[in-house]
Amino acid sequence: MTDLKPGDPAPQFTLQCDDGTEVSAASLKGRPAVLYFYPQDDSGGCVDENLEFSALAPDFAARGATLIGISPDDMDSHRKFRAKYGLVVPLGADPDLTTIEAFGLWQLKKLYGREFMGLIRTSFIIDADGKIARIIRATRIKGHAAKVLAALDEVIA
Repeated sequence: MTDLKPGDPAPQFTLQCDDGTEVSAASLKGRPAVLYFYPQDDSGGCVDENLEFSALAPDFAARGATLIGISPDDMDSHRKFRAKYGLVVPLGADPDLTTIEAFGLWQLKKLYGREFMGLIRTSFIIDADGKIARIIRATRIKGHAAKVLAALDEVIA
């Protein structure tokens, strides 16, 4: 497991997004970026989170930030998810977990006494120099996107 902290360089990664673009650590340099990692397309909390980030996407763009949602789902799942809910944020597909593991988010989880490996819902703010500026765990889904936007304001201030 990777133990990243603010000030560390963002892990190197390259992902295909459902909008036909490719995003990488190198392509994000020069402007702030927000990467939010979520467990699964079309599941309750993930729908709410993606709708909230989509609603605030113009606010992130107004601050010059690139906004990308990332999950273990594949491109076909992302396209269906985007169309079903009218999402506007590009969704990065990471079915082989390469990027998710590079960010240290594939971990042992517990739910109702059952243990399993899964994605820890977390957002990263990467500064224009490619360093991690903030790591924000999503302890509550409602309001998480707004919390990330407020943290971005602190980073770019």
